[in-house]
Amino acid sequence: MATLPVVALEIGTAKVCTLVGEVREDGNILITGIGQTPSFGVRKGQVVNLEKVVECVRIAIQGAEEIGQVDIREVNLVVAGGDIQSLVNPGCVPVFDASLGVTQDDISEVMQIARTVNLPPDREILHSIAQKYSVDFQTGILNPEKMQGSRLSLDMLIMHGSRSLLGHFVNAVHNLGLDVTDIAYAGLCAALATLTPEQKECGALLLDLGAGTTSYIVYADEVIADAGVLAVGGDHITNDIAQGFNLPLKRAENLKHNSGTAILEENASFQRITIPAEVGFSACSVSAMDLYMIIYARVEEIFMLVQQNLEKKGLLRQLGAGVILTGGGAKLKGITDAAERVFDMPCAIGRPKNFSGMSNAYEGAEYAAPLGMIRYALKNARQAPDGGIWKGMFKKIMGR
Repeated sequence: MATLPVVALEIGTAKVCTLVGEVREDGNILITGIGQTPSFGVRKGQVVNLEKVVECVRIAIQGAEEIGQVDIREVNLVVAGGDIQSLVNPGCVPVFDASLGVTQDDISEVMQIARTVNLPPDREILHSIAQKYSVDFQTGILNPEKMQGSRLSLDMLIMHGSRSLLGHFVNAVHNLGLDVTDIAYAGLCAALATLTPEQKECGALLLDLGAGTTSYIVYADEVIADAGVLAVGGDHITNDIAQGFNLPLKRAENLKHNSGTAILEENASFQRITIPAEVGFSACSVSAMDLYMIIYARVEEIFMLVQQNLEKKGLLRQLGAGVILTGGGAKLKGITDAAERVFDMPCAIGRPKNFSGMSNAYEGAEYAAPLGMIRYALKNARQAPDGGIWKGMFKKIMGR
């Protein structure tokens, strides 16, 4: 027997995607509906034309309704835009009764303090994720309950975004008469869909490669250690190709997908790639090596930005499971080789796990974020069936 359907909506720079899923008795999530359309009105993960975005969402919702044979009234929203950032905020409380040890009340109190952080008025907390506890001078504790001590401390990873920018995405849904029941960061969702418990325990970097943004999340020392979004993605590679060869964006995008690679192939020095004629444009050819160099330069830049950030925080040596790539950019030929070269560690494409149903929706790395959103929403629904956590945040974002 399955649960009631859960709907995930991802409003990306390249596509708007809606997935409908329900959890089965064996714990797998069955995908029963999918609707997607090219995205218009979003640039670098931010809404620049609300009217166009609303129309794209409408098309994606209707497609999922028809295939899934459901009437969608509420969605769970995946976000990678909105200037998402993270910080670690500490909290500390005295243990109420040192003779009894740390209790659940002590843990709840320190969590509340650790998630209370002073942010600018236009920032909104998306996630507050507990890292590790300390009891007196003993650090690195995952579960402090019943441990003896007089002082309990906790580091909390706070993920936050621009309230106004996030509000544009919520408005796009609200303008169709739909409710937003939950909202989550794309990198976290992609990790929930693809990473195994063993990978998280060993330490892993997940990169969700979108068209307008690159989201990343780091598991290190058995906790989520870092996360963030870069305002650069696959569209920047396309723009570089268009400028380098004086091509329209559509032809540059086709050239990237059909002939591009993120590694420099030695035998490409004297090769040329033919671009077929199409309406309004004659056939032409470009240097294969020049194309590969353009792509690699931008891919290397994206990876280096993340690599340098993690190196500053001392996290690179804690990634025993290496680098996992998801998102539409993971389909680019040679992308794993490029990542291995920059990060100097193994890299693989993230495949969604424990999903069934429509194989075109659950087998591709480009659907990792909305798939993980379904898993995230189902977990949150069990923990807070009244939706109380999200309702307060929704009212603040909408200015209500």
